[in-house]
Amino acid sequence: MSVSQKVPAPSVNRVECPSRLVLEHVTSRWGVLVLAALLERSYRFSELRRHIGGVSEKMLAQTLQTLERDGFVHRDAKPVIPPRVDYSLTPMGKKVAEQVWALTKWVENNLDDVFTARETYDRLRQPSST
Repeated sequence: MSVSQKVPAPSVNRVECPSRLVLEHVTSRWGVLVLAALLERSYRFSELRRHIGGVSEKMLAQTLQTLERDGFVHRDAKPVIPPRVDYSLTPMGKKVAEQVWALTKWVENNLDDVFTARETYDRLRQPSST
């Protein structure tokens, strides 16, 4: 690429923008829950799996590896017997986890409004019985 060609600024609305993939990692079902959990404290793998209900070992391992590759999670493997691996947030991971946590808390705090909206939507779209 020549100096005169400018690289476009990141925009999640552009199909080829790499920010889309990072956004997907952070906002995936397991990504959100892992980041939120690690915002509390560091966890060992098995502790984290128990804390996040419903996640399989495979999905948790993949999610942690992806978030580690993106620079959000730090994996600390201690050379002891039996092996001990702790997961924690990097400084960048803490920043993104705080954003995800705010969204998570908003959803929890507004769940009644969401259910009301769903009921209204469903009621308005039901065929009228005559």
